[in-house]
Amino acid sequence: MKRFTRNAVLTASVIASLSACVSAPTGPTVAIMPREGKPFEVFQQEDKVCREFAANAVKDTGDAALKEGVTSAALAAALGAAAGAVIGGGSHTGVGTGAGVGLLGGSAIGAMNASGKQNQAQAQYNIAYQQCMYSKGNQVPSYATPAPGSNYR
Repeated sequence: MKRFTRNAVLTASVIASLSACVSAPTGPTVAIMPREGKPFEVFQQEDKVCREFAANAVKDTGDAALKEGVTSAALAAALGAAAGAVIGGGSHTGVGTGAGVGLLGGSAIGAMNASGKQNQAQAQYNIAYQQCMYSKGNQVPSYATPAPGSNYR
């Protein structure tokens, strides 16, 4: 019983640490500059609006990354426990060892999958942020600066 409790605590702590590694983008990773003559206070307000717009655009992607990471870890732990039971001839020691090994492997796979989703979310966030800031007449790298009269608020 003690071993089962210890394995359950280990499983919960690894899943919790995995979920802590996955987070939604907290801001853009691209530099946007105000167009010439735009007051900085206006630029700051537009930045705030566009950050909210971009965060809403990737909300579902961040949730999917977290779910995928936790699911991979839990599934691998279950498969590891089953493999441990088979290898150990039905011994509870084999189940605990198999679950531990499966959990570690599954956590690693889940972390890699979640990392990929997180990178995807950051790229989507940056695109949404750039689109919003460009539509407000700001300077976006690799794009021509919009004419001052083309501000589509």
